Order: sequence, then structure tokens, then C-alpha cells
Amino acid sequence: MRIDKFLKVSRLIKRRTVANEACEGQKIFINGKAVKPSYQVKKDDILEVRFTNSLIKVRVADISMNVKKQDASTLYEIVE
Repeated sequence: MRIDKFLKVSRLIKRRTVANEACEGQKIFINGKAVKPSYQVKKDDILEVRFTNSLIKVRVADISMNVKKQDASTLYEIVE
């Protein structure tokens, strides 16, 4: 699954276009490297989302195309 799609499905970022812009603005890192929106996410990747004044670091626990809103947090585990 693409990183921009994963960010939207997991509800870490609410809209895919915003996730796409975040990737292009080098605010999304996988295993310490900035990634493009087309990067294919793999299970156990360490994902960093850098917002203006905060940092979210999570491990990808599962990859699923369709997830209910209340189950979205099962796709990742917060590391930091």
C-alpha cells in the first residue's frame, strides 16, 4: 500500500491530498529516510510524521485497505 493511502486509512492524516503534500514537503520519514507519496509501506516499518510542533513515531503493525474508523489504530503501534 502507498504511504499516502496508509496515512489516510490509518487516520494519522485525515485526507490523502494532505498526506501527499506532507510527503512532498519531506515531513514523512520511513526508517529515517524521507519518502515520496508512492513509497510502498511494509509491515514493521518505522514511520515518523513531523508536524509543525510535534513528532509522531509509529511502527506499522498491519496493512489493510478497508478499516472502520474505530479500528484504524490497530494498523500501527506508537513508538514515541
